[in-house]
Amino acid sequence: MSSQPKKDLKPIKEIDELKHKIDDLTNALQLERADAVNVRRRAEQDKIKMSGYFKSLVIKELIPFIDNFELTIKHIPKSLDEPNQKNWLDGLKSVHSQMWQILNSLGVQKIETVGQEFDPNFHEAVQMDPNGQGNKEVVIEEFRSGYRLGEEVIRHAMVKVAMK
Repeated sequence: MSSQPKKDLKPIKEIDELKHKIDDLTNALQLERADAVNVRRRAEQDKIKMSGYFKSLVIKELIPFIDNFELTIKHIPKSLDEPNQKNWLDGLKSVHSQMWQILNSLGVQKIETVGQEFDPNFHEAVQMDPNGQGNKEVVIEEFRSGYRLGEEVIRHAMVKVAMK
């Protein structure tokens, strides 16, 4: 009988266990990386949502100022005799223009009203012209401007509607 040395199976078993551990750790690391990417993506989305939310809050606070400013411009006297009055008026118009440049850069838009088909998503009808005839509701007068921030309506436009 020849005596062959017994192969030691213990190192092979340990190698298999180590390979299995490496696979498990590799899978766990891949899951952690995927989770980290998802967390970063969600954080970025939340930051964008919060930015829009706070922008909306600030604009809602500014709307009464915008309304009063535009009323001031609408009620400027037709004749301004003194040169100082003309300079004051030009300055007022310049501030108004600058205000709208800033608001537009933030994504604020005035809701179109007069001549537009009535849309309850953007308009709030507070009066109806009883003399209107037709099958389409059309805005004929604006009582209060409405504003949007992107697709979000900040305030509906208050309007008068007629059938045309």
